[in-house]
Amino acid sequence: MAAGNSDKSAKKGKAPQDAARLFLEHYYPIHYKAGIGVEDALRGGSLGRHQVAILWLIHSEGHQGRQMNRKAIEKSLSTWFEISGAAITKALRSMAQPPLNLLTMVEDPASGREKIVTLTPKGETHLRKMIAQGTAYVQKIIDPMTDEEILNGLHFFARISVIVDDMK
Repeated sequence: MAAGNSDKSAKKGKAPQDAARLFLEHYYPIHYKAGIGVEDALRGGSLGRHQVAILWLIHSEGHQGRQMNRKAIEKSLSTWFEISGAAITKALRSMAQPPLNLLTMVEDPASGREKIVTLTPKGETHLRKMIAQGTAYVQKIIDPMTDEEILNGLHFFARISVIVDDMK
């Protein structure tokens, strides 16, 4: 990234005119360098990226962090990936069967066509391990940061999440 006047403006507390381009210059490489690193840490060498995303969705958006409607999983995943319903079903089935046994799928009492996906005790344990691995990776990223940088980063990510959700 070229330094120039944009960096000087930012140091004075004023956003540079080309802030969107500068954000893009940082974001895209971060998405692939740090983002893939986080994803690999979460995968732990045993799950695919869609499987990790499913577990994360159940954890972050599911009922009590352990149960979620299959259609809700499909709706959320399709905003993250180009993925078919059949691929989601395949990922769910593989996690429900040996050797993984991370979740169960049962018929939704409100709809015979819908399934409720629930983490098994083994799935809950795996999810805790997955989060610990991801946390350890992110800790390596934030270790060299000051408290102020960490707090600003947390605020920044929280604001981006709200803004992107509002754009939908």
